[in-house]
Parts: sequence; structure tokens; C-alpha cells
Amino acid sequence: MDDTDRAILRELQIDGRIPYAELGPKVGLSPSAARQRLQRLLETKAVQVVGVTDPIAMGNQAMALLGIRADADPRAIAEVLSRQEEVIYVVLTAGPYGLFAEVVCASPPDLLDFVNDVVRDIDGVIGVDAFPYFGIHTHRFLWGVG
Repeated sequence: MDDTDRAILRELQIDGRIPYAELGPKVGLSPSAARQRLQRLLETKAVQVVGVTDPIAMGNQAMALLGIRADADPRAIAEVLSRQEEVIYVVLTAGPYGLFAEVVCASPPDLLDFVNDVVRDIDGVIGVDAFPYFGIHTHRFLWGVG
């Protein structure tokens, strides 16, 4: 990835729907050259262009970070969690928790049901601490391109 690729990514982080006719000149390329560069970044999976939503604005009323303690391979637990529609990301970590999972549910009772009936029942899970969100203070995606 060179400086031009990073410039393209910076522009996409500001506006993921920017037309090539605007993108090219902003990064010092013709529109067709900008399209070719972006296509290469997409094909190599260096970048994805996706819509980002605010779960609370979409009608969900409960979000939480789950700290999950395990006595089995956390990768297997991560695979099971990743298949749940309530889970928006899973990370493997070290320390008292083998994994963290961020979850979004329609309501606080749905969050309780998810933790108790789904997460606690996964083989290898020995404990779950839920950290409910009262609000999202910072949510940014403008990083990583220099």
C-alpha cells in the first residue's frame, strides 16, 4: 500500500460513496485510475466499503460488551458466537477473559435471555460478565491510513 492508496482510503473514510470523478482529483489521479486503484484494494481485501449503522438509532435498546471466561479453546467459542446475529464483533484476548464480544439486542430482557440462554450454554464457557452500554461516546472509523 503506497501513499496514493492511503489517500484513497482517507477519502473513503470520510465519504464511502464519493464518485470517482471527485475521488480521482482529490488523490492526484484520473477518475478511471482511482477506480482501478480502489478495485485492486477491494479485490485484495485490503479494504471493504460498507454501510455503518448506529444500533440504537436502528431501534435496538440494549448493547453490551461481554467478557467471557473459558476453560476450552477460545477460538471454538468465537466461532459459535460469530454465528449469532446479536454479536457484532468478537475478539480473542488474554487475562481473565478469553474473549470479548459486543452484542446488540432489541431490549434489556432480550439481552438477558441472550447471555443466559445462548452464551452461557456454549461448550467451554465458564463465566460471562456483561457490561451494558448507557450510551456510545465515541464511534469512529477514521484510522489506520496514516
